[in-house]
Amino acid sequence: MAAGTSAVSALDELYRAARAAFDADPEFAERSRKRVVALQSGDPDTVARWKEIVAESEKAFREIYDRLGVLLTPEDSVGESFYNPMLADVVAELTDAGIAVEDDGALVIFSDEVTGPDGKPAPLMVRKRDGGYGYDTTDLATIRYRIQQLKADRLLYVTDYRQALHFQLIFEAARRAGWLTDDIEATHVPYGTVLGRDGRPFKTRSGGTVRLMDLLDDAVARARQVVHEKNPELPAEELDRIAEQAGIGAVKYADLSTSRIKDYVFDVDRMVSFTGNTGVYLQYAHTRIRSILRKAGDPETTIDPAVELHPAERALALELDDYGATLAAVAESLEPHKLCGYLYDLARDFTAFYEACPVLNAEEPVRSNRLALCRLTARTLHHGLGLLGISAPERM
Repeated sequence: MAAGTSAVSALDELYRAARAAFDADPEFAERSRKRVVALQSGDPDTVARWKEIVAESEKAFREIYDRLGVLLTPEDSVGESFYNPMLADVVAELTDAGIAVEDDGALVIFSDEVTGPDGKPAPLMVRKRDGGYGYDTTDLATIRYRIQQLKADRLLYVTDYRQALHFQLIFEAARRAGWLTDDIEATHVPYGTVLGRDGRPFKTRSGGTVRLMDLLDDAVARARQVVHEKNPELPAEELDRIAEQAGIGAVKYADLSTSRIKDYVFDVDRMVSFTGNTGVYLQYAHTRIRSILRKAGDPETTIDPAVELHPAERALALELDDYGATLAAVAESLEPHKLCGYLYDLARDFTAFYEACPVLNAEEPVRSNRLALCRLTARTLHHGLGLLGISAPERM
């Protein structure tokens, strides 16, 4: 392995080479299938090599998770291999129930609800002719385990929209097996594709997959430039910290602010802009409010409900009042872009309020009322951005 080349990069290159050989060399493809069967059967040598690969992969995942602020730990998840000991029992249960049937040496479940292009029932592969198992079997074992052992009553599968048919067949099979009942929700939560500025799926110039860590580096570097231009007096250490928060937040917000089933264009310059519907705009709105509160001395305020509201105050108060309903709707529909849209509207309503209603120079009790609105707006922005996994800096 060349100096400076990470183990994961080397594994990625090895995977690409193996994939090409699998497609071009039937003998290599057959050896690969046998190796999968050996792994699923617990062959010691195969398992030992597999564990080395898993360890390196988990190390790389942890670096990205830490940078993204992902709170999951290794104890919060299990890999596909966790279900290997359950596969034979799942197959036996489906076969005994007459749901899985033999077809040309393989075991399949033919759908009662979906037909293929040839007009025949769509198949779900339970066991291959060589005795191996694929994603279909693992996903069947997974849904059974989550329902029977974890007692889950809401199952959310967040994957590419192109897997919609696969999960439709999995859910159907689980219902027919009696695992998935009417009091348990199983939902496929699909998402679209990230596109480049040319409108095509996002790739490197050489046509390869763009690495997430490289995207984050680019976003942070661009955010550093933008923040420095906005506030050139920031000390270097503070600038670096804010740039990291702004860049990472910009990428997250760009992904979450678009309806998840739609494709979106990855444009780092637009993402880190201080204007428009961006994460940086919302972060900056929060810092502006916190600056107002600091200038006021962050006082405890008493609200006087008898004071007549300015139209901009009323609009902001009504927007704040809608936060709880927005969160409930997002949790039900699984559409985080609606929370992004709410926070953007809140920030704009605050801007209109601040331009129309003096805060620091207002007379009491109006001043205290307006400071209370500022404080609640900052808290709501902070909380909403936090739910999206985005930091809310005190200064920018």
